[in-house]
Amino acid sequence: MTMSPVTIIGAGLGGLTLARVLHVHGIAATIYEAEPSAEARTQGGQLDIHADSGQLALAAAGLTDAFRAIIHQGGQASRVLDKHGAVLLDEPDDGTGGRPEVLRGDLRRILIDSLPAQTIQWGKKLTTVASLGASRHELTFADGSSASTDLLVGADGAWSKVRALLSDAMPDYTGTSFVETYLHDADERHPAAAEAMGGGALFALAPGQGIFGHREAGAVLHTYVALTRSAEWFAGIDFTDAAATKARVAAEFDGWAPALTALITDGETPPVLRTINTLPTDHRWERVPGVTLLGDAAHLAPPAGEGANLAMFDGAELGKAIAAYPDDIEAALAVYEQALFPRSQMAAADAHQMLQLLLDDNAPFGLVDFFTGVFEEKRA
Repeated sequence: MTMSPVTIIGAGLGGLTLARVLHVHGIAATIYEAEPSAEARTQGGQLDIHADSGQLALAAAGLTDAFRAIIHQGGQASRVLDKHGAVLLDEPDDGTGGRPEVLRGDLRRILIDSLPAQTIQWGKKLTTVASLGASRHELTFADGSSASTDLLVGADGAWSKVRALLSDAMPDYTGTSFVETYLHDADERHPAAAEAMGGGALFALAPGQGIFGHREAGAVLHTYVALTRSAEWFAGIDFTDAAATKARVAAEFDGWAPALTALITDGETPPVLRTINTLPTDHRWERVPGVTLLGDAAHLAPPAGEGANLAMFDGAELGKAIAAYPDDIEAALAVYEQALFPRSQMAAADAHQMLQLLLDDNAPFGLVDFFTGVFEEKRA
């Protein structure tokens, strides 16, 4: 049996930020992560790091300089196209956007490198968690080992096992899924698709479907193909057959510009299904001694650029609260959750609204209105 003053389940951005902020304040933590190593899988694409959340979290972690060193210059550019490839809006990256882009893997690396060597215990997949009374909990892992702790933090994502200690809520399917693809060396090998993508983010939209993408360093085009379809529709696709999957998904974009559909049909990695699931917008729980949640485990919402930022901000805020109340953990958790609930509810509502804006019957014009400020004027 091992023991740790703060136990974190999950070495995602939120859990890592929490551990780092605790370390800055001289408080020990152990992270248990199911993956066998930091290199076990790719870590997703680019993230825009917001001044009022992600950047504040990195400052609290003492990592602002390390963050600035990994920024993808030019990545804040964005453009909106219709399905025929016509450019409806093209915003260059002039350096004033305030939301610099970084690769998730690079951001995760600087967080991991900032922690003492034994902070993360890799290959520890949580199987069960049980209360030992008072604020203490026992964890059992798939490898047969166990640990106990007086402070357990669930940073274990959408399908969190820790969440069951606090809430009966489970993620629900939104009715929309993404199919992820990549093109490499795109300027040379896929010039038409590269031209359509532009220098930063791409939003090519029509009602109920869209092609979202981002140009990453090294002429990599990272694409998410969005379709509003039932879970059963996606279940009918054999994703182990890459060619058939690309053909089936591309068929839904009949009549779209070839430069856009090439982002699907020319994909150079196996297509990956990303179902969009969410927790209730107003998800919250009663205070349970010795346990709390952060990030997607607490407030899973549609992807709208906020998820990673909020997870890091949650981690930083929880770390600061623990440091402020080192002798009264329940006070620390109460302070943290009191701010967490309204913050996450507002962000989740905005994320649902953004998903609707991207794919509703007015697409792509609603997003153009959003970028140009017309959307806010209409709401007012």
